[in-house]
Amino acid sequence: MVMTEENIMRKRMANTIRFLAADMVQRANSGHPGAPMGLADIAVVLSEHLNHNPKNPKWLNRDRLVFSGGHGSSLIYSLLHLWGYDVSLEDLKEFRQLDSKTPGHPEYGHTDGVEITTGPLGQGVANAVGFAMASKYTANQVNSETCELIDHKVYCLCGDGDLQEGISYEACSLAGHLKLDNLVLIYDSNAITIEGDTSIAWSEDVEGRFIAQGWDVKKINGHCYNDIDEVLNDVKKAKKPTLIIANTIIGRGAMELEGSASTHGSPLGDDIISASKIKEGFPDEKFYIPEDVLIRFRCAIDKGELLERQWIHLHKQAPLVEQNVAMDKLLNPDFSDIEFPDFSDSGSMATRDSNGKILNAIAKAIPSFIGGSADLAPSNKTELKNMGDFPKGRNMHFGIREHSMGAITNAMALYGTVIPFNATFFVFSDYLKPSVRIASLTGIQNFFIWTHDSIGVGEDGPTHEPIEHISQFRALPNFYVWRPADATENVEAWRTALSIKAPHGFVLSRQKLQTLKPKRDFGEISNGAYIVKERKDANFTLMASGSELMLALQSACHLEVLGIKANVVSVPCLDLFNEQDREYKERVVNPNTKVLAVEAGTATEYYRYADDIIGMDSFGASAPADLLFEKFGFTIENVMRRACSLMNIKYREVNLGKC
Repeated sequence: MVMTEENIMRKRMANTIRFLAADMVQRANSGHPGAPMGLADIAVVLSEHLNHNPKNPKWLNRDRLVFSGGHGSSLIYSLLHLWGYDVSLEDLKEFRQLDSKTPGHPEYGHTDGVEITTGPLGQGVANAVGFAMASKYTANQVNSETCELIDHKVYCLCGDGDLQEGISYEACSLAGHLKLDNLVLIYDSNAITIEGDTSIAWSEDVEGRFIAQGWDVKKINGHCYNDIDEVLNDVKKAKKPTLIIANTIIGRGAMELEGSASTHGSPLGDDIISASKIKEGFPDEKFYIPEDVLIRFRCAIDKGELLERQWIHLHKQAPLVEQNVAMDKLLNPDFSDIEFPDFSDSGSMATRDSNGKILNAIAKAIPSFIGGSADLAPSNKTELKNMGDFPKGRNMHFGIREHSMGAITNAMALYGTVIPFNATFFVFSDYLKPSVRIASLTGIQNFFIWTHDSIGVGEDGPTHEPIEHISQFRALPNFYVWRPADATENVEAWRTALSIKAPHGFVLSRQKLQTLKPKRDFGEISNGAYIVKERKDANFTLMASGSELMLALQSACHLEVLGIKANVVSVPCLDLFNEQDREYKERVVNPNTKVLAVEAGTATEYYRYADDIIGMDSFGASAPADLLFEKFGFTIENVMRRACSLMNIKYREVNLGKC
């Protein structure tokens, strides 16, 4: 590489990043200096190509930059500070400390300029695909032949570990199929993971893999500024997603530790850092930033503000009236426009069926509402009728890629113009649990639709019958699990969910559920649980959700013959009920009554309120659903026996006819 005056400056900039990262990790005595030091040269040149505005991190047409290897957060924070985001030098010094802006892995909403929370390897690759997909959909809604309001790129930095994770294969396969030419994946190929050289566990042809998935692949020396610059210019004209394989040296510049696995996740030591700085002709000072280097990086502010002003000017042009109207509808959805279906006379209907009608009602009113299923739309009932397929239409076909589906829609939800949903069978929610966790941690309003919710799946047997799943999702902070008892409750659940900026899971039945006729105060659904049947002088409470609510109502009717006066509480969202104040909780679940909860899952979380639970303590079985509910104790007789036991009343058989 010819060391022109420009490249000499680039090297000074790269060394500033390297030693800031090393100093941050050393001061914290914790972190990962190797990848940031190895990526510093790429980061410098990428800075020259990136269109963003540090003074407005939410500018819609900015390039998105995703750091999939979130453990390299010292690189991220160094760049954010140098560019001029709200990350100070003091914030860098507080790296990995309590309540700092610079936690161990980047967190969306916590640190200015971080596009999405990353850390679990591979998630960021799928997130980048999601950003690219949201961009494509938005562009198709608002761009014209003469004016492109959305034309930015999505860049993602990833490493060997990211590409070993299965989620990256799922996501990149879909990206290649969709020809996402706005996506650039920069692969930091340093051939090192925690245990040593990648050859101990990995020998695949990454280039061949991506070519087979429909990507353009380019190889560069990740420390050659000219190579990096040339390839970043080239990808702007791409017709496919592009993988840049950048061969780098982990811990670049760290003296004898350069290229060693020991730089991956441990501080380098003061002596090594000092010697490395001296060798590079860099002042041996901690957190030193040369003034000319800072000025060069801070050019991002003037450049970004100019680009945004030009974009705003373009946005205001008179010929763009229709485009601006379309953009406004995407950016400012009006949920009051939704004409929800009325199911009051529906008789009986599976909640997956009512949910399908609800999705279509929302999509009809909200242009930003978009989603799809992991190859299960006919079973999940998630097709948006007459609304076309992505990227111009609203129906996304994820293929059998549950894990990446969750991460892709997480990013889409953060893009700014899209309200996504995704769907699969509830038992397969296991495959996207890591993405649900990130959504919960970040507060992403992503809608997860899970049908075939219990042993009601029937003949498919225990491999397809979710037992513990609802409990694990209820255990997630900031995640709301909805299990509506009928079609009408399903509508009200959606009304509430749309108003809460958090992720939601809709757990829906395959089998038909009777639409309940008793009067219900649906205003209280927003509290998560409410009394659906109240008895004077009640001495007992039955709690239930979903398909078991009807069982609870029928059982309560028969219990009166035995002197047990049971209130029946519907629990469409236990998570919301847990958040209510003590007064409301005690109004719904009378503390002076014995409480029995009934739910076709492990249901142990009900012990917060219940004295006993009728739930599942084993896996299901393969048989018609009605036989399974009987086998596992979801019968009127069993509810009555357990109620009598709680009340110390001798059980006696009663006529279980019409009640």
